[in-house]
Amino acid sequence: MARNEEKAMSLLNKWVTMKSEFAKGGGPQRRPYLATECDDLRQAERWRLDVIKEVSKGIGEIQNAGLGEHRIRDLNDQINKLLREKFHWQKRIRELGGPDYNAIEPRSFDADGRELPGGGGYKYFGAAKELPGVRELFQAEAPQRPRRTRAQIYKTITPDYYGYRDEDDEDLLRKEALAEKEAIEEADAQHQRLKRQRREIREKNGENPDDTEDSDEGEDDAAAMAAAAHSNFGEAMARASAASSTVAKAHVPVPSQDEVKQAILDHRKQQLLQQLGVA
Repeated sequence: MARNEEKAMSLLNKWVTMKSEFAKGGGPQRRPYLATECDDLRQAERWRLDVIKEVSKGIGEIQNAGLGEHRIRDLNDQINKLLREKFHWQKRIRELGGPDYNAIEPRSFDADGRELPGGGGYKYFGAAKELPGVRELFQAEAPQRPRRTRAQIYKTITPDYYGYRDEDDEDLLRKEALAEKEAIEEADAQHQRLKRQRREIREKNGENPDDTEDSDEGEDDAAAMAAAAHSNFGEAMARASAASSTVAKAHVPVPSQDEVKQAILDHRKQQLLQQLGVA
């Protein structure tokens, strides 16, 4: 019952308002489509305030993200249309001798104090800023890392890059010696394994495994000589490195000419002995 009374009072108030306007010689007026059609400064001010009220109502409504994408886009378009209309009314007010609102009007900011995103006079309000494609459109791109020139790259290269000072690193030398020892042990174990396999094959074929014992011993002697030579060479390098640490450090150890000749002679002699089958 109370609801019906409220409706009746609302209708009565509207009727009284219309009656008073008609008594003044006015009546309900529609906002002109073009601002240039208005020649009264007071009426132009009135229509400007009317547009501002519609803009405020639209901005309050567009804050609801549950309206849906299409409704939000329509509201955002409508608000931008009203803002353009407000600009024209403010321009018309300036032409009629009123204040220049376009010059004194501050820029538009959101609730967080950030300027509203947009370009070309089109702004995004409320939930419209979170629409698909809008966030990516105005998101700042990450700065690209500047590429270095070849000269800048070469400035940071030191002799360590080419391995010139590897012999000065005691930790590296210790690891190399350990790896070298493991490699020699592995090679010796493989040699002994192959030797046992050959002897087993000869026994299966009915051959006397002692017939090639001399050749096996020669191979053992050759392997022992190679290991000893390698060990002597490593000791010579260590002594040279220790001696050079006090005077001058050599980056690349170079054997003497006599050592090279002797190594070549021993290698050829070993090849001839293997070809002739002589221990």
